[in-house]
Order: sequence, then structure tokens, then C-alpha cells
Amino acid sequence: MSAAIALPGNTAATFLTHFFGPGLADDRYAVETFRAMADGEIRRCSDVSPKGGRSRGAKIVTATLKAVKEMRPAPNEIIVCTGLKSRGGVQYWGAVSTSLFCNRRQKG
Repeated sequence: MSAAIALPGNTAATFLTHFFGPGLADDRYAVETFRAMADGEIRRCSDVSPKGGRSRGAKIVTATLKAVKEMRPAPNEIIVCTGLKSRGGVQYWGAVSTSLFCNRRQKG
């Protein structure tokens, strides 16, 4: 028998923030998003493709310092923002991706 998990609605702001390197020291950041799957794997989400019918690949998604500070991940999302100059930045981990609501009992 599995127990249901009651997750808060869209008003909740439960997430883990991890600063690395010098932290938020730059003015521009490269942003990558990942999803934590139910089987325990973490997969990269597809980046935003450039507009138009060009055959080039997508460019790196960049954001300003103000936009990075206002980012909030979905419960199963991980957002990694890396500074373009200092290589420091921040990671935002959603509540489900940090395994806060995970049952750690192992079978066997």
C-alpha cells in the first residue's frame, strides 16, 4: 500500500538553494534546467530553440542577475545558473527533486 503525497499548491516556495564558487557575482548567467524523474534519474530539459527556420542549434539560454534571483523551480525541477565570467552561481532544487517526500525503505 502506498501513501499519497499531499503537495502544496502553486503558492508554496519549498526549494533548496545551493551556491557554488563565488556565488552570484556576475551580471549574466547561463541557465540549464533538469527534471528529476520518478525512477531517480535526472534528465536535462530541452533548451529554447532560436526563432526562425534556421538549421543552427539552440544558443545557451542566458539571464540577468535580477532574473536569476527571481527564479523558482517546479517541484521536480532543478535549475542551474552558472556565471559567464566567474563560473560561480546557484542551483535551485525543487521539493520533490531533493527527495524531501521520498520513502527511503528498500526492498529486499
